[in-house]
Amino acid sequence: MANFLLEVGTEELPANFVSSAIAQWQTKIPSSLSSEFLHPATIEYYATPRRLAVLIRDIPLQQEDRDEEVKGPPVRAAFKDGQPTKAAEGFARKQGVSLGDLEIRDTPKGEFVFIQKQIKGRLTTEILQELCPQWITGLEGKRFMRWGDGDFRFPRPIRWLVALWDREILPLELINGSESIKSDRTSRGHRVLHPEIVTIAQPTDYVETMESASVEVDSTVRREKITAGILAEASSINGKAEIYPDLLDEVVDLVEYPTAVTGKFEADFLRLPTEVITTVMVSHQRYFPVHQQGGDNTLLPNFITISNGDPKKKNVIAEGNGRVIRARLADAQFFYQADCDEHLDTYLPQLETVTFQEDLGSMRDKVDRIIDAAKTIAEQLKVSESQQDEIESTALLCKADLVTQMVAEFPELQGVMGEKYAVVSGESTTVAKGIFEHYLPRGADDLMPKTLNGQVVGLADRLDTLVGIFGIGLIPTGSSDPFALRRAANGVVNITWESNLAINLSDLLHQCVEDFVSAHSDLSSPIAALEEFFIQRIRTLLQDEKDIDYDLVNAVVGDNDSEYTQRALEDLLDIRDRALFLQATRDNGKLNEIYETINRSARLATKGELDTQALDPQGLVNPELFEESSEREFYQALVELLPQTEASQQERNYQSLIDGLTKIAPVVSNFFDGENSVLVMAENPDVKRNRLNLLGLLRNHARVLADFEAIVKG
Repeated sequence: MANFLLEVGTEELPANFVSSAIAQWQTKIPSSLSSEFLHPATIEYYATPRRLAVLIRDIPLQQEDRDEEVKGPPVRAAFKDGQPTKAAEGFARKQGVSLGDLEIRDTPKGEFVFIQKQIKGRLTTEILQELCPQWITGLEGKRFMRWGDGDFRFPRPIRWLVALWDREILPLELINGSESIKSDRTSRGHRVLHPEIVTIAQPTDYVETMESASVEVDSTVRREKITAGILAEASSINGKAEIYPDLLDEVVDLVEYPTAVTGKFEADFLRLPTEVITTVMVSHQRYFPVHQQGGDNTLLPNFITISNGDPKKKNVIAEGNGRVIRARLADAQFFYQADCDEHLDTYLPQLETVTFQEDLGSMRDKVDRIIDAAKTIAEQLKVSESQQDEIESTALLCKADLVTQMVAEFPELQGVMGEKYAVVSGESTTVAKGIFEHYLPRGADDLMPKTLNGQVVGLADRLDTLVGIFGIGLIPTGSSDPFALRRAANGVVNITWESNLAINLSDLLHQCVEDFVSAHSDLSSPIAALEEFFIQRIRTLLQDEKDIDYDLVNAVVGDNDSEYTQRALEDLLDIRDRALFLQATRDNGKLNEIYETINRSARLATKGELDTQALDPQGLVNPELFEESSEREFYQALVELLPQTEASQQERNYQSLIDGLTKIAPVVSNFFDGENSVLVMAENPDVKRNRLNLLGLLRNHARVLADFEAIVKG
């Protein structure tokens, strides 16, 4: 067994590439070793802004010898008149065997030529010399660059390679035009704290050797040190640091020797909205905000930054960072005061100069469409006249802050500043809050809008975007979704579910599409594509976010079943409730009690002519045609089931339906297999139709909840 170290030394890498590269290696390296029949004891991954490294412990010195069976050409191609053909000769030559080693074996596809050969294990060093360049050049990411006069691409120039096989250098070479980078045992320490060359004696010394050169190569250890440093610095000023997970992830991959440093700025800047200050700190400067200890969460005029410099110069570093943030906050203060001097609605004309999409007009045009869509949604929800007015005001002002100076400088504050400026302009609290909330949720784990204004305008905004972009033919394909349409559709569904909004999405889509086609007479209606897109989103959300089994999702959404598709789009709350209830019914075992009976009935019902809507046996089943008591009992049970099913439909209380189906199950079992069972497919066509209608009616009652034929028995 031996140990192997590979370190790729670079100029400072982008933080997001560092974590991505290690994630790729964690998949690629074990897989490529396994494909070469090499199985080390452990594989450790290390990374800093200037290096990517992998330490492979206890890897075999060479592959084990192995026997391998190789399938060749069919016998009819390998032999003619008992003599080997060129195909047989070529196969034998390629495999390094003689024609006498060929074996003929029978397979399900006929007779084929095979060989059994022993493959001698290769030296691991030879294999690593092939794999290491692939591990490096196979990394993927954005904005790769070329340097020198070569075509080699990487996020930053590669400056050195370390490749050690125990105490020996494993020869590797990366060629980039006229330059070549050859492997050695020398690495680089910290740029400031240890600029000298670092010599690594053997792979297992790697972490300790780099620590002595002021480089912490283990990102987990760096994270722990950074977190502890932030907490300690905050505590020293009686504060509580706000550690944003995304910012922490980024900072971990920006430093090699982390030191937490506390800086300060003038308290006068605290008059700015908190969101402005934290945005300047977090998004633009990568600083961690500090709040007062206690419950009011008030900001302190301090920040904590993570330095990659000399810890002895903390004061100098703090002062330099303080000058930077003071300048940024001074700009923000100027923008805020200038914006507040104007009423929010005075910015509306400027929206005409901002393009939403070249074929869909300006942001002002979009605002007008949002107002129309919001009115339609409000009408569906039957809101009061005062609520309607507030929703319209929210829709009118929802994009106005996009042309303010603050949002122009800090785009991530859109909506946030809209709320602030609405309050300053004298708008109601609900209108102001709705302006902010109409952007929610901005991602999978974001907050949901709580106000009706935010919910309705948020739906209207997303529907306008979806209809417009689909209408001009820019439908998402594969992983490409530049307008975030999947997120927009998910937002529509999730807002509706979270807020229990009784909207008819189908009607909304048709109205928005009708308005779109009226304004773009040269374009065709995108309604079919939009409906299919939403059905896909509903399926995904039910399965991935609501944890509904895939077959139960199929059962409530339907598989190429227009009745279920339409029902889902007309009532998003119902599709959610049915899916959750069906999952709970499976989990508590009640589904199994009725599954066989309902499914058997549904399968046979397809041989009849009854539609899937009918529920009342009156007029569809003729009692005079009954030949057995089991038919009469079935009929009477359906009569008793009818009010329970109708109540379930009206109240969306599907427990009543399940109770009724559970009660009818033994009656139907007796109809099929009991002492007075019947032959459904009777010779008399009227009797046969009568019996199939009994089964069709039961199927239809069950279909009020789900398509039982789509359910897989557990």
